[in-house]
Amino acid sequence: MLWRPGKAQRSLLTQGRERSADRLPPGQRLVKGWPVLHEGEPPVLDVDTWRFRVWGEVERPQEWTWAELQALPRIETTQDFHCVTTWSRYDNRWGGISVSEILGRALPRASASHVLVHCFDATGYTANLPLADFARAENLFALTHDDAPLSVEHGGPIRLVVHHLYAWKSAKWVAGVEVLPRDVRGYWEERGYHNRADPWLEERYSHQE
Repeated sequence: MLWRPGKAQRSLLTQGRERSADRLPPGQRLVKGWPVLHEGEPPVLDVDTWRFRVWGEVERPQEWTWAELQALPRIETTQDFHCVTTWSRYDNRWGGISVSEILGRALPRASASHVLVHCFDATGYTANLPLADFARAENLFALTHDDAPLSVEHGGPIRLVVHHLYAWKSAKWVAGVEVLPRDVRGYWEERGYHNRADPWLEERYSHQE
């Protein structure tokens, strides 16, 4: 089952959104490689004990082992990727499990409006998103990048990929998703980054809100 946001949740998608015909958002530069950026050191994960959870404002809380998660239906998508540090990379090929697939199994309640994505790293990293942004059809929990397993440096074994927002929203080393009835700022949002993070509007810092 693929979950779709309701009318009130969908309205968040259209607030202040204008797109240029150019693929490169303002203030960005195109790179050919794939820079490695994250806070702290990558965690050491044991897939035998690893769990992925969805909880909070949902009808059916979920928990998967690594093997169970691997067995879920897969999608592939090719998208551009934009980092707040001003680099952009075109035509990234991602493979993994769609966000809609995960939400379709958990079934967010009518009261749900936001999510807080939790990660395994030692910093306690989280990323917050409106549910409508999170649930876009092209978003996924990526297991592969450019046809290769996702490396630890880039968030492997699994990371969230939210193509239309700055890359800090695409959390690495995902442990689970907390579905919420309100917004709760994530790790970088509490440290001065913009709460929405739209690259086309250059929403980089909280003083712009």
